[in-house]
Amino acid sequence: MEWTLEVIVVPVSDVERAKQFYAESLGFTVDHDTSPGGGVRVVQLTPPGSGCSIVLGMSQMEPGTLKGLQLVVGDLRAAHAELTARGVAVSPVQVAGAEGFRDATPGDELDNAGFAFFQDPDGNAWAVQQITSRLASPLLGRSGG
Repeated sequence: MEWTLEVIVVPVSDVERAKQFYAESLGFTVDHDTSPGGGVRVVQLTPPGSGCSIVLGMSQMEPGTLKGLQLVVGDLRAAHAELTARGVAVSPVQVAGAEGFRDATPGDELDNAGFAFFQDPDGNAWAVQQITSRLASPLLGRSGG
């Protein structure tokens, strides 16, 4: 049986401001923007190429409390340049190692170890990681039980 993660609810204080950030600053596609009634507005957006979307506007969590969301890209330096060009306050490209995180140098290999970090207007925290090849998993192909 496949189990797919399709939607993550992101708690925000201002749906319109958040929609603008995710659509315009990050380039997410607006899948729908609806008001099902009762003063509730639901906006669903999807990162380019992703099978998982985010939903703004129907959360019982406090705005800004979601930490550890992660986007994966094939070229972190290009993604960092795009975010910067779009006006997103993003950390320098960093490399994770045994000593923790350090700023990347031009010669660093970033695959699986390169990250950049940013927050949405409410403080929900995101990471962007470069992954172009994945390590083999001993669990692949095994059925649960």
